[in-house]
Amino acid sequence: MSFNDRGQDFEARYVHDQELKFRIEARRNKLIGLWAAEKLGLSGEEANRYAQDVVAIAFQTPGDDGIFQKVRADFDGAKVEQSDHQIHRHMAEFLGEAENQIRSA
Repeated sequence: MSFNDRGQDFEARYVHDQELKFRIEARRNKLIGLWAAEKLGLSGEEANRYAQDVVAIAFQTPGDDGIFQKVRADFDGAKVEQSDHQIHRHMAEFLGEAENQIRSA
């Protein structure tokens, strides 16, 4: 394998890994949104709309901070009892679940 071939292979793997990471994070964000919607007493189409709002936050605010802040603010507004630690823990758990879902699809 030539140096050029290795470089192209590395670049292709990097692109694939970034796309996979994006899909996993998007799935995780939807799962968080559905979980939070349930805690907020939403169901059906309302829950799906809420989950889509959570997914959209990730495009507006890089990293997990925007998602956490939205969920925290919504929980506070609705007086849902969840600590910051519990929200972060669910975010981590849903990341693992999303990875399993994406990789097995």
